[in-house]
Amino acid sequence: MPNSTPDCVGHYDLLVIGAGIHGAGVAQAAAAAGYSVLVLEKGQVAGGTSSRSSKLIHGGLRYLESGQLSLVRECLRERSLLFANAPQLVRPVPFYIPIYRRTRRRPWQIRVGLSLYALLTGLQPQARFRRLPRAQWPDLDGLAGDDLQAVFQYWDGQTDDAALTQAVLASAQSLGAHLRTTCPVTAIRAGAGVCEVDAGSDSTAGCYTAGMVVNAAGPWVNSLLALATPAAPTLAVDLVQGSHILVAGQLERGIYYTEAPQDGRAVFVMPHREGILIGTTERPFTGDPDTVTASTEEIAYLSECYRHYFPQRQPPQILASFAGLRVLPRGNGNPFHRSRDTLLHATHGGRLLSIYGGKLTAYRATAEKVLRRALPLLPPRSARASTRRLPLPPAAASAGER
Repeated sequence: MPNSTPDCVGHYDLLVIGAGIHGAGVAQAAAAAGYSVLVLEKGQVAGGTSSRSSKLIHGGLRYLESGQLSLVRECLRERSLLFANAPQLVRPVPFYIPIYRRTRRRPWQIRVGLSLYALLTGLQPQARFRRLPRAQWPDLDGLAGDDLQAVFQYWDGQTDDAALTQAVLASAQSLGAHLRTTCPVTAIRAGAGVCEVDAGSDSTAGCYTAGMVVNAAGPWVNSLLALATPAAPTLAVDLVQGSHILVAGQLERGIYYTEAPQDGRAVFVMPHREGILIGTTERPFTGDPDTVTASTEEIAYLSECYRHYFPQRQPPQILASFAGLRVLPRGNGNPFHRSRDTLLHATHGGRLLSIYGGKLTAYRATAEKVLRRALPLLPPRSARASTRRLPLPPAAASAGER
């Protein structure tokens, strides 16, 4: 069992490593439940994949094909909460699914999928969908009309992922949580009743103790877990790169849910700030997650998809590109068919809990699951609030505490 030393500068009920959306969500949930919380982040808030996603708050319509009904139901429930709690950050947006002669999914399949999606939503207002009349097709931002057989329109959500992460963390801080940015963790020593975490560098180095440590390091999850003593097993995972490009132009009607002509996988074409965002890809990634960037091949793949569906527009003028990493269970074949459920991996008697994977939309539900794991290990506290009802106004980017 680790012993406190003069170097240890503070004790917390819960220490969270990683200030992406899941670390922010756990910090908010724990602070709302009355626990003392510290978040350690090696860089800046939302500095990894939480600022490089497709920026969608959605149930995962495409996951219905692989039978992940519980995941879709959970995400749709969380989507509704975000619409209510964060209307300035998460807004309903119309999505359009064009069906062409060569599209793999037929109109009847899309109608069945959207009907099930609506049922899982609980038939709320955002569950409505329709088949767009042919007379309205010319108004769809220059969408290709040759061999177009049907267009379905339904509703999902869009956000600024980094701004949402910052707002959740700001909420946690308003409830008493503490944050240290540019503070990399260098060692974790876990024992029967307490954990010690060394973090920082040079003049900022220090030791913190906590009743429980949550590893929310995203694609660095196994690298972080490898710093723990005694040594602990890690889960076998694959890192899957998802890239996006931002091109010049504007979309007026909403978001287009297309089927890539090269391989049939889902690609979204959506309005985003000063341009049009197109993504995402799925390709295996090996190497240092700090070095992930959109490849030349991915940029060409996404550009071709855009040209295929919007041939009337100018050739894409690429303004920017970025890539993030998904953490998926180790497996063979197409990443699409693997489970997207979040895995919670407890080691060291439950004192160190690692989050593998996770969806932006379901971050709050994941945090609730983490907190349920923590309750038996932490002292009783009086709750301050419920995250189901906490408003999330936009927040300035957290600079961290010193």
